[in-house]
Amino acid sequence: MKYRSQFVLDLDIISVDKERRHAHDLNLGIYGERFYLCFLCTHRPMMIGQGLGIYVVESKGGAILCILLSLLCLGTWPALMALLERRGRLPQHTYLDYSITNFLAAIFIAFVFGGIGESTHEAPSFLAQLTQIQDNWPSVLFAMAGGVGLSIGNLATQYALAFVGLSVTEVTAASITVVVGTTVNYFLDNRMNRADLLFSGVGCFLVAVCLGSAVHSSSSADTEEKLGKFTRDCEIVNPEECQRLFGVDEEEEKDMENVKEGTAAFLIALENTRAIKVFGKSMVVGLGITIFAGLSFSLFSPLFNLATNDQWHTLKHGVPKLIVYTAFFYFSLSCFVIAIALNISFLYNPVLGSPRSSFTEYLSDWNGRGLAVMAGLICGFGNGLQFMGGQAAGYAASDAVQALPLVSTFWGIYLFGEYRRSSPRTYALLVGMLVMFTVAVGLLMASAGERETQFT
Repeated sequence: MKYRSQFVLDLDIISVDKERRHAHDLNLGIYGERFYLCFLCTHRPMMIGQGLGIYVVESKGGAILCILLSLLCLGTWPALMALLERRGRLPQHTYLDYSITNFLAAIFIAFVFGGIGESTHEAPSFLAQLTQIQDNWPSVLFAMAGGVGLSIGNLATQYALAFVGLSVTEVTAASITVVVGTTVNYFLDNRMNRADLLFSGVGCFLVAVCLGSAVHSSSSADTEEKLGKFTRDCEIVNPEECQRLFGVDEEEEKDMENVKEGTAAFLIALENTRAIKVFGKSMVVGLGITIFAGLSFSLFSPLFNLATNDQWHTLKHGVPKLIVYTAFFYFSLSCFVIAIALNISFLYNPVLGSPRSSFTEYLSDWNGRGLAVMAGLICGFGNGLQFMGGQAAGYAASDAVQALPLVSTFWGIYLFGEYRRSSPRTYALLVGMLVMFTVAVGLLMASAGERETQFT
């Protein structure tokens, strides 16, 4: 009979000699020794393996805990990014700050959790694997390709948040990620998740995408009705028109808190303060950016899965697979490089109507930098927790973190007053979208399995 641990242990041929000697010293007898070893293998939900150089999540319960913590983190950082854009901070400036601290979080996780204890050939530490790139470079390339997908998806999300709002952006992008990414991960993980529950959840996510598009369409119609013909005739409404049409004086317009959320005056005052102007833009633009972000996101989890489990057998015989922390480091490195390169380019060549800036202006822009730094740290730790949970319970199940829109929607309604004073139709669609999303997440969590081996 075999039991799951860092390795699959055969109780007739014990491979963990140190534990066996310790059991023998306790004078437990042959059956007592076997019970002791069995207990060690099956009753440590999160452990540091004996003689291993890394911290590994083993049990389904430990994996689900990581996934839930990741869900909280990954649902919060987009709200901080959206808040800064609404306050007028350029998305290029925000994303540069975010990218730096996001990478620092990955370095911290890799060095701390990937460097505990001794390093062995079967389970090398993070630092040991950095020196083995001549052997494990195929897996490194998979990890870095996943980082490119995440970086481009995050960058697209930054602009989509302005066009379609926090709730619809996150629900639509996350649902596309699940429909594509989770399906691929299921087959890469050798069908370790329950197919009936997993694909029922995927179906619910697909319905949520359709409802998210309907919510955005209905919300846009509500906005046009509030603003009348001005939404169609001009790209931006200046303060004089705002005051003349809606009776909002200059002091009220400067202080958004004095304008009732969801009113036409609030929407116009918001347009005047935000960094990306959206009045007069087609809803197709926002949805197109959101769908592109979702497709980009759908690539990173399967690629990370390939990097850590080598399902395509790209590594030579005897070469250890990348541990989660090494893969996460390379993943975050490529994500960082792409983000820095693109955003510095966007400083001088802005897109979607964003103001032009420069690297000097970015360095001197301290307005909101603290929130951008916090967003990067939160996202970095959230990604790390997702991968730690996915390695234990299957990456298809770890895609349950795509429930992050449930958290983002809370922040969107609480912080930004999204959907305030909307039509009953919009409210009904919003509730339907969130219900389908909640059901889908529950099904994905219930489908979680346990990986047979970690390193062999």
